[in-house]
Amino acid sequence: MIELKPLSEENLTPFFTWLRDEEVVKYSLSTFQKFKDDGDIEKWYASLLSNTQDLTLGIFLSSDGSLIGYAGICNISATNKSGEYFIFIGDKNHWGKGIGTKVTRQVINYGFDELNLHRIMLTVSAPNIGGVRAYEKAGFKIEGRLRKACYRDGSYHDKLIMSILKEEFI
Repeated sequence: MIELKPLSEENLTPFFTWLRDEEVVKYSLSTFQKFKDDGDIEKWYASLLSNTQDLTLGIFLSSDGSLIGYAGICNISATNKSGEYFIFIGDKNHWGKGIGTKVTRQVINYGFDELNLHRIMLTVSAPNIGGVRAYEKAGFKIEGRLRKACYRDGSYHDKLIMSILKEEFI
């Protein structure tokens, strides 16, 4: 159904559409809210590709090889054996089909087995019910709440802190 592999310069084009869609970026990086033109997106994407500290993988459909998003682990600490999971499915045609859960499980497995991490955490906007469900299905547990930590659509909402430990991942 999906294949995870490194992104390349050739994969930039879909991001122009995705990052201009308010619904797609609503619960994503605050940086995405500030993009004004193609140049901003190109600079962000170039920095994404040049970052060798984080694990960043494109989410591609196995059927036709089209890119539908990206995911990975950032803020990796070798000392603490921890990192922060992220996922962005830009193609709305693939929302609600279980892809988020599958991708999350694959990236988490890689983090524990290949990167030798002990703990992987994430933050998710509380109103992002689909995201919270996908993370819970993949084994993440809520461990805290950042009250009114995110401002979208003219109001504040909470962000949830979730994590999974290596021994919890099945």
